[in-house]
Amino acid sequence: MKILVLGGTQFVGIHLVNQLIKNGHDITIATRGITPDHFGEKVKRLIIERKNADSLSQALNHTFYDVVIDNNAYCSNDVRILLDVLKTNKYIMTSTVSVYRDFRLNMQETELNAADIPLKWCGRDDYPYDEIKRQAEAALFQAYPDVPAVAVRFPWIFGIDDYTKRLYFYVEHIVSGQALHIDNYDARLSFINSQQAGDFLAWCAEAPIDGCVNACSNGTASLKEIIAYAEKHSGKKAIVHEAGEAAPLNGVPSFSLDTKKAQAMGYHFQNIEEWLYPAIDYWIQGH
Repeated sequence: MKILVLGGTQFVGIHLVNQLIKNGHDITIATRGITPDHFGEKVKRLIIERKNADSLSQALNHTFYDVVIDNNAYCSNDVRILLDVLKTNKYIMTSTVSVYRDFRLNMQETELNAADIPLKWCGRDDYPYDEIKRQAEAALFQAYPDVPAVAVRFPWIFGIDDYTKRLYFYVEHIVSGQALHIDNYDARLSFINSQQAGDFLAWCAEAPIDGCVNACSNGTASLKEIIAYAEKHSGKKAIVHEAGEAAPLNGVPSFSLDTKKAQAMGYHFQNIEEWLYPAIDYWIQGH
């Protein structure tokens, strides 16, 4: 298939493009041209400014792609300026767990229906992150009902290649003896590995799936468990108190995502411990 990927040179995008190459697709990546990639002649390239309607119009000019996978749609205006200038048989948008209004264990896709969200055309700076992502979904399913579409709701995406270093923060502070402040020690949290996130997006390109879909590793982990593991395998004791540096996941309550929709169509998610603890081992060994 002829596939366009927006945001294919960093983190999840790299894993996504690698999987699409492996699957034999005709791939074009659209980026600002700033970050180099290692794909060589296996992909075509477009230089775009994702937030600029004129740039998208000039680069795409009503080009047809069998599938478009968009890792950079943050708001309703992002969706509009893209879908107004290209044609596709399937549009896949990377969405987020943050669209859910009330976090709890086993959240299902039906708890937030994008068709019921009052649509507001907005930019990335107009509202908080959770609201602009809700508006991106609203725009997709309300303003473009004739475009077959998927919005993939991911939790936090981690891995040894995570440039945000949010999970690494905990390991690094333990190993280096730095104090940290944690306010949700016992919360059960849901994550997904960056490689599997890319694999899932590639799977969505070929699978007969549509609408909103949750994607996350099986199971949950608490920061208490993560810290205990890092302490045991590093031989260092975490210094946790209120005067320490605030941890990246503070304030997040227990939550997990129900993935029965994707699993019913044949997708298999990793168990969280299959990748989480090897990542911690990697960081400890490399510190």
